[in-house]
Amino acid sequence: MPQRWEQTPMVALDLEGSGSQDHDDEAILEIALVPMAVGRPALDQGWHSLVNPGRRIPRRPWTSPGLTNEILAQAPPWNAVEPAVRDRVQAAIIVGHNVRVDWRLLHRRSPRLRPAALLDTLRLARYVHGNRTGKSLTALLTEHRLTEQVNALVPDGQPHRALWDTVAVTLLLPALIAVLPSRGDTTMAELVRLAGVPMDGENVAPGPQEQLTLGF
Repeated sequence: MPQRWEQTPMVALDLEGSGSQDHDDEAILEIALVPMAVGRPALDQGWHSLVNPGRRIPRRPWTSPGLTNEILAQAPPWNAVEPAVRDRVQAAIIVGHNVRVDWRLLHRRSPRLRPAALLDTLRLARYVHGNRTGKSLTALLTEHRLTEQVNALVPDGQPHRALWDTVAVTLLLPALIAVLPSRGDTTMAELVRLAGVPMDGENVAPGPQEQLTLGF
C-alpha cells in the first residue's frame, strides 16, 4: 500500500546566512531543525543554534533581525554545530520554504551531508495557488491563517529568524496538502512529485508533472 505522507518522518529546516553576495565565503549564522511526526511539529525534539561565522558580518538590509556581530561572537562555530546538524539531517527528508537556498548553503558548508529528499513548500504553494497569492512564507501564513499559531509556538521568535520560520514550515506544509485534490489521501510519492526539488543546488526544479523517483 502506498505510504501516506504523514506516516513518513520529516524534518523542517531553515537557516539564516550572511548572503549570497559572499559567494564561497557565505556563512551560516543561524540554523533550526524541527522534526515532524504524524504531520505535526514535534517541538520537544526541535533544535536550533546561532553560529559564529568567525568574522564580522556587515549589516545589510536582508540580515535577519537580531543577528548582530556581538551576539554571533558568543555562539559556537560551525564545526562545533555540525555534528548535531548531521545527526538530524543525514538520510532524512528535509522540508523548507524555498529549500534549495538553504540546501545550497548547507551543502557548501557540509558537502558530505546527503538527505533522502528535499521538499519545498514554495514549490507546493505555486502548485496549489498559482499566482493568486504571495509566495513569501509570511504571505502564505497569512493566507492560511497560521501566523498566530506560529507566534504562539515560538513566543520569543519572529519572522526571518530560523526557529520561527522552521516552525512556520511545519504548519504550512499540512495546510497546503489539505487543499490538494487528494487531501487526506496524499501519498509520500505524490508529495515528492509535487514539492520535491533536486539536490544538485543550482538546477531548476522539475515541473509537477515530472516524477522524482525516491523509493516511496
